[in-house]
Amino acid sequence: QICVVFSEELKCWCRAVIKSVMYCTDHYQAECFLVDYAKCVFVKSKDIRVAQEAFMQIPYRAKKCKLYRTKPVTLHIDFCEDKAKIVPAKRWDSAATRYFQNLLK
Repeated sequence: QICVVFSEELKCWCRAVIKSVMYCTDHYQAECFLVDYAKCVFVKSKDIRVAQEAFMQIPYRAKKCKLYRTKPVTLHIDFCEDKAKIVPAKRWDSAATRYFQNLLK
């Protein structure tokens, strides 16, 4: 269910899906996925509201997606031969993530 939350970081009300709820020292806090910004944030329970129907009619600005068969790559540096090349990696390390983000830009 979509609700409306106030994001302290963005300083505005946003549509969100609540992923989990946890109790902090004196209040409840929810982990929310902001559907218009495609990011997860933590919000205090007092900053969560029921969404009005008119607010829900606006199309989402961001969508969740998966990159089918996208494989990570990383930069391999050979100090002996003074060369660097991009090679397949076993997992997404910081270099692979940065390279992929640059490709998207």
